[in-house]
Amino acid sequence: MPKAVVCRELGPPEKLRVETICRMPLAPGKIRIAIRAAGINFPDILMVAGEYQFKPDLPFTPGMEAAGDVIEVGKDARGFAIGDRVIVKLRHGGFADEVAVTPEHLVRLPSTFDYAEGATFLAAHGTAYHALVDRAQIKPGEVLLVHGAGGGVGLAAVEVGKLLGATVIVTASNKEKLAAAKARGADHGILLGHKPMREAVKDLTDGRGADVVFDPVGGAVFEESMRCIAWGARLLVVGFTGGVGLARTNLVLIKGASVLGVRAGEAARKNPELGVARIKALTEWAEAGRIRPNISHRLPLADVAKAMRLLIDRKAIGRVALMME
Repeated sequence: MPKAVVCRELGPPEKLRVETICRMPLAPGKIRIAIRAAGINFPDILMVAGEYQFKPDLPFTPGMEAAGDVIEVGKDARGFAIGDRVIVKLRHGGFADEVAVTPEHLVRLPSTFDYAEGATFLAAHGTAYHALVDRAQIKPGEVLLVHGAGGGVGLAAVEVGKLLGATVIVTASNKEKLAAAKARGADHGILLGHKPMREAVKDLTDGRGADVVFDPVGGAVFEESMRCIAWGARLLVVGFTGGVGLARTNLVLIKGASVLGVRAGEAARKNPELGVARIKALTEWAEAGRIRPNISHRLPLADVAKAMRLLIDRKAIGRVALMME
């Protein structure tokens, strides 16, 4: 019988349990996937704590993205066949041995990726693409400042920014994370706490500042970013793992800047054409070997709490994947 991670009580990851679940008959229009790997995202952690904007009813299985094989195709389901290797896009449900979805939740796994890479691809790289292309409309030659560059979404922003022709400056909390970002193409690195961020960014840009700020951290990092920007800058609010930052409106006004919220999944739900274009560009880059998730840890499904703690404690560099037996 298949197993799944089940959240029956909101709280820390340690409250999650792996349970045996019943396999339901496949409904018409659905496709059953044997999941081989699932990616852990920070929203998964917030969701099981009851702190995310989307709150599924209890009990539920977390997991926003996974990858695996098509093992059953229901009546009237089109576009995929048994044996196809696919990425599964979800709001929750990915931390399981199996899942049944409609075809629009599936994307063909790039031939250059293994299952873990496929399961850690679209959430982070999709967020980076939506932020830099749809929201900031970054241009070649502009300066991109990426915070949290050792995390999965930060490293994705480095890769996407370089592909779009930006000069990329990154910040991180330790030298290992800076090294990982530079290996992905970052031009300059700033070690937080070593030198004031404003001074470091201004030194690297001849006093001009950054054109685009990609910020999944928030808190004091966001507030300091506002002192590092060029005229007409776009500050991308991607997340707030370091707390909610306060925008100083006088700095926004003086610099003619824009503060832009980034919700890649919701944007695609509101405007499906955005999602189609995003996936097309990302999968083409993946097939060409130009982008690839950085996975620092691969753990079994039973270690889901330990895997989540790697993100909470900032011990992962890039992504963490759960591997199914």
